[in-house]
Amino acid sequence: MQQIRTALLSFGMSGRVFHAPFIHLHPGLELYGVWERTKSASLEFYPGIRIFRSLEELLADESIELVIVNTPTNTHFEYTKKVLEAGKHAVVEKAFTTSVAEAIELQQLAAQQHKKISVFQNRRWDSDFKTVKKIVEEGWLGDITEAEFHFDRYKEELSPKMHKEIPGPGAGVLNDLGPHLIDQALFLFGMPDAMFADIRITRPVSQVDDYFELLLYYKTMRVRLKAGYLVREPLPSFIVHGHKGSFIKTRADVQEADLIENKKPGGTDWGTEPVSEEGLLHTEKNGKIIRERIHTLQGNYYAYYEAVYHAIIQNTEMPVTVQDGINVVRIIEAAVQSSAAGKLIQL
Repeated sequence: MQQIRTALLSFGMSGRVFHAPFIHLHPGLELYGVWERTKSASLEFYPGIRIFRSLEELLADESIELVIVNTPTNTHFEYTKKVLEAGKHAVVEKAFTTSVAEAIELQQLAAQQHKKISVFQNRRWDSDFKTVKKIVEEGWLGDITEAEFHFDRYKEELSPKMHKEIPGPGAGVLNDLGPHLIDQALFLFGMPDAMFADIRITRPVSQVDDYFELLLYYKTMRVRLKAGYLVREPLPSFIVHGHKGSFIKTRADVQEADLIENKKPGGTDWGTEPVSEEGLLHTEKNGKIIRERIHTLQGNYYAYYEAVYHAIIQNTEMPVTVQDGINVVRIIEAAVQSSAAGKLIQL
């Protein structure tokens, strides 16, 4: 199997938990190096990995073909631009960039360089969302009239990652958790016609937004996206209603928790939720009312990197395209405009 030599631009939580295990597991991807400015933490997990002390040193290595830009959001544009100019493919963490203009510039540069970009939207491969998507696409609910997605937490204290807490481009919950919910909504339902947003600060210690509610307007339905840090008892994270029925599902994917505990992906039971978290389907089929628990599909972030590998080797479309990334940033920009003006924004 042809191998793609791959490097990470960071080995914090993102690199250690979400990227390195799956790159290391994939037979076609070689986890070759990581940019660590002063530490060598990656050697504890991957002995023999090459440590680069500067971005310039990493990009000068002509053997590296794919670079994972998993640094703070406000650096994504600068670093991804350098990666593309160095003639390498890029996987960029969410949020893709801090503006639509930056995102489009990277799209154009990638085309000029004949290189590929993908935005790392791993939550498409969460067990809960995969199950919701299956129920909707198989038509169990009929035509959808309303959907509500939540990403709620209870967290009074600030994040130790100060780039998320200091006011500036890329900071705040809209840029942190927002891209997950927005991408899932767009992946399932497409781009809306208009939107309204309410973005707030709810914790006295916070200087950046820690709550948002986005209302996406489609011709025959509405989609509400919510996230907040003062939700001690969360509602179900996926609520979908249609002409035939409803589906309700908790956010219960186990992959992040398992990865944080350094559990290795790849086993037959990887990404398997507890049976207690099965979603509730209440609908009608062939004139019969059905109200039952639905088996949850397995989550699998490995599928993302499997698709990235084939996209590069076979020159096909990335699993999450650069246009997907642009669309998410477009929604974020419109949300900020809507909340500031207190009005509906046409898209």
